Amino acid sequence: MEQPTSAAVPVSPPGVLAGEQSKRRGLRRMKLVALGFLLGATVIFLLASWAQSAGWPAWVGYVRAAAEAGMVGALADWFAVTALFRHPLGIKIPHTAIIPNKKNVLGDSLGDFVGSNFLSEPVVRDKLRRVQTSRRVGEWLSRRENADRVTAELASVVRGAVTVLRDEDVQEVMEQAVVRRVVERQWGPPLGKLLEQVFADGAHYRLVDLVVDRVYEWVRDNHDTVLRVVSDRAPSWSPRFVDAMLADKVYGEVLAFAWAVKTDVNHPMRLALDRFLGEFAQDLQKDPDTMARAEQVKQQLVEHPEVRRLIDSAWSTAKEMLLTAAEDPSSELRRRVRDGLESLGEKLLSDAALANKVDGWVEGAAAHVVNNYSREITTIITDTVERWDAEETSRKVELQVGRDLQFIRINGTVVGSLAGLVIYTVAQLLF
Repeated sequence: MEQPTSAAVPVSPPGVLAGEQSKRRGLRRMKLVALGFLLGATVIFLLASWAQSAGWPAWVGYVRAAAEAGMVGALADWFAVTALFRHPLGIKIPHTAIIPNKKNVLGDSLGDFVGSNFLSEPVVRDKLRRVQTSRRVGEWLSRRENADRVTAELASVVRGAVTVLRDEDVQEVMEQAVVRRVVERQWGPPLGKLLEQVFADGAHYRLVDLVVDRVYEWVRDNHDTVLRVVSDRAPSWSPRFVDAMLADKVYGEVLAFAWAVKTDVNHPMRLALDRFLGEFAQDLQKDPDTMARAEQVKQQLVEHPEVRRLIDSAWSTAKEMLLTAAEDPSSELRRRVRDGLESLGEKLLSDAALANKVDGWVEGAAAHVVNNYSREITTIITDTVERWDAEETSRKVELQVGRDLQFIRINGTVVGSLAGLVIYTVAQLLF
């Protein structure tokens, strides 16, 4: 099977390379130590063999047996450790070079192990419950410097988002969200229902009072204007003093009428206005002609150039306000956000019900993620391992754990020597 090239392995940053060099030096030292145990056992075995053949005392046999078993143990453990990463002595013995040959299988097994033992709902819920997320977040947010930090980060996000967005795209979305919805829905029935509720509650009385007051004040303060209007409408043959008397009489009647409407809440004019408004509200909901006129007014309003310019400039204005508020640490917006974050932190510490609710939300969100996306998460492990070069993977794994594995070789030498000594002793006692 063709293996991926080593280019699939990402280049490590300088700090990581320095750490790898340190681990590589440690691995070489431990390999030399383990080799030293093997060579020591070999030298002792050779010397003991020579001494035994030279007729030395019987205790030399015990030393020779211990050294011989130590050599065997050291060689066996060397073979076992080496077989994990490469073929011993370059000989392709079956079931050696396990990591290069079984890289993808190991990656799949590691992904399954992580998914089963770490990304399960009970494990995640128990961990989050013991972490007490709300308390820790509350303690952190309640500090002013941390609230300032979060506010600054949020401001950076807002600046980035607002800068990236194109004005044309935002304006188009605003037109679609606002203008099209306004055009699609009829104005008559909802406006009629709103007016009907306003009239039923009597909320329009203040507006009527305001209009009546303004009309009375205008008539009172514009005596000359009323006289001029009446005189201008009089016949050309009428004498001037007759026109003046008639105009003054008309002014007095108009002023008296305006005063009566102003002071009498049950004046026929007011009652007629209430009836008109009530009928108008009903017509907006039921009369086709009135509803059609409302639609015409709506269409004219939407298509008016000033309205279009207002919609187009709304985003520009909002964008400028957001950028200004986000860039100014002393702006009202940032102060409110910071104070809100501090208040939230204090509430999380003092309000047990809120803290429990937040912890429940966090646990529920985490449980949802692991239940629905744990496979996608573990795929990161399996896909990454699959892209690695087999030989490079073997070197990286050996770099991480090889130093500790050399203790297996050392222990094999020591334990083998002790085992050989015990076996030789038992054999001497029995035979």
